[in-house]
Amino acid sequence: MEVIKINDFNDHTLSESNIIKRILSGEKELYEILLRRNNQKLYRVIRSYINDTAEIEDIMQNTYLKSYEKLHQFKHHSSYSTWLIRIGINEALARLKTKSKVFHLNTTQHLDSNSILEKPDTSQLNPESKIIRKEAKQLLEKTIDSLDTKYKTVYILKEVEEMSIKDISNCLNISTANTKVRLYRAKHMLKEKLFEVTANVDIFEFGFSKCDDLTEKIMSIILKN
Repeated sequence: MEVIKINDFNDHTLSESNIIKRILSGEKELYEILLRRNNQKLYRVIRSYINDTAEIEDIMQNTYLKSYEKLHQFKHHSSYSTWLIRIGINEALARLKTKSKVFHLNTTQHLDSNSILEKPDTSQLNPESKIIRKEAKQLLEKTIDSLDTKYKTVYILKEVEEMSIKDISNCLNISTANTKVRLYRAKHMLKEKLFEVTANVDIFEFGFSKCDDLTEKIMSIILKN
């Protein structure tokens, strides 16, 4: 059997289907690969519901542990990340419910909108440009945070995580038409608040030490069992 190294988690020739089968066969240490592949995406999704770092990490931990416990139920009909995100959203909504802050996510309103953000050429940035880019990033994050959750979540999944409309609709359990409406509405609202702000896919980062700490914490719980 092929030896899989945890540090090769970004090697997508290692199919998640094969990794999951091997985890279920007893190689539970390989679950770390799924964590590291999905930490950034899951963080951004949870953050669209709750803007508190400690709570977000707690929800992420609960999501990963619940996902591990139910891994045998994963049917491979969609990607693991889509399945994981649905669990994460349910965890976030459950947390909000305990605070009596349930968001109503089923109301839609159609409003045409054009794309407002484009990726910059960051190959050469002078110090002044770097400062401007940092300030633009902070402004963009603040503006995205001002959106209602149902719009913010769709916008982050599509424009930041570059997920397909179909996968997003599966994650949120809404129609593809509904997903498109929310995306158009989110872009329109952002366009009203921002005229020409350069986009950056590194917003709402969950990397380096945060990623390592959460991964180590979850894996220590799993490997003890």
